[in-house]
Amino acid sequence: MTPSPAPTAALKHTPLHQFHVDQGAKMVDFAGWDMPLHYGSIIDEHTQVRTRGGLFDVSHMGRLMFTGRDAGPFLDRVCTRAIQSMTDGQARYGIICNEQGGCRDDVLVYRLGETEYLMVCNASNRAKLLEHFAAVKGDDVFRLEDTTESTAMIAAQGPEIMPLIARHSTEIAELKRYRFIRKNIMGLKVLVSRTGYTGEDGVEVIVSTDGFVARTALKMFLKELDDLGDTVRPTGLGARDSLRLESAMALYGHEITEDIDPLSAGLGFAVTLPKKSGDRFIGQDALERIQADGPARTLVGLSLDTRRAARQGMTVRAGGNDTGVVTSGCLSPTLGTSIAMAYVDRAHAAEGTTLAVDLGRQEVGATVVGLPFYTR
Repeated sequence: MTPSPAPTAALKHTPLHQFHVDQGAKMVDFAGWDMPLHYGSIIDEHTQVRTRGGLFDVSHMGRLMFTGRDAGPFLDRVCTRAIQSMTDGQARYGIICNEQGGCRDDVLVYRLGETEYLMVCNASNRAKLLEHFAAVKGDDVFRLEDTTESTAMIAAQGPEIMPLIARHSTEIAELKRYRFIRKNIMGLKVLVSRTGYTGEDGVEVIVSTDGFVARTALKMFLKELDDLGDTVRPTGLGARDSLRLESAMALYGHEITEDIDPLSAGLGFAVTLPKKSGDRFIGQDALERIQADGPARTLVGLSLDTRRAARQGMTVRAGGNDTGVVTSGCLSPTLGTSIAMAYVDRAHAAEGTTLAVDLGRQEVGATVVGLPFYTR
């Protein structure tokens, strides 16, 4: 008797799932979540964000709350950024490293108070990080709560977003980059930060979805989108990827992995060596050695002599010899050219260097260019 195949695990739904279905989204499995890839055209959605505004459901991202006496010291020990020196209402981008200096994940840490912090991590790494934190907690006294499935996270990005917000809230509109506020609206806890993953200005909003009031408020918010016309339109993960690539923002599993360190990835700004507090973080010894020697390979931008898109894993060559590998690539909707990020040997990383990319059926010329490809 032939055994029946094992049942496929049901995909998780974000609180906005029905909205995506009603909008006709193309839904895909992303890290175990049923997420919108696009609502019709990735290029149109990309252009919408660059020129007006887009709304992203990013509720699949992990949201972990650290509360207690040792929350700050613990985060200083597991994160490459200085955490305890942050001020209330500040957010910092950092890396969680392994002992070899590789990236377990890249995260955003919010300081809510001296003993209260929020960490936003990648959906695919949430379970891994929870296991890691439990393994290295030691005697530190703090509570770790996974609030991912009891909250929603929405990103509004684009040049018209902040002017739109200013008409309703000067407090939010005047936030500086990587700052946030918390508000209690009709009993609904809301956190609004001036952060994003597109290269455009905008905000990210985290809101509780527990209880009738929260669910009702969320539905009212989504209905109000119809009144905005073409100013803000729903945008899927496809455009989110091309937007972040044009802005040279690292994507886990592509530019950063357990085997790639943040210094090689050009993320030195997210590594504090050493921290003023004297705290050493996991992976610091390895990163100090890499910093002293210089990375063997470094992340660069490539402009290709074709309209075909390079894909992750394609070989980069110099003078017929392999010198690197593509991590991400696309035909840039904004620039109209084929762009890619790639790791190449340090000797061939200078801007203006002529290289070649093996696209499979053909090898095409490529030039090393500065990152990011696009800036506001």
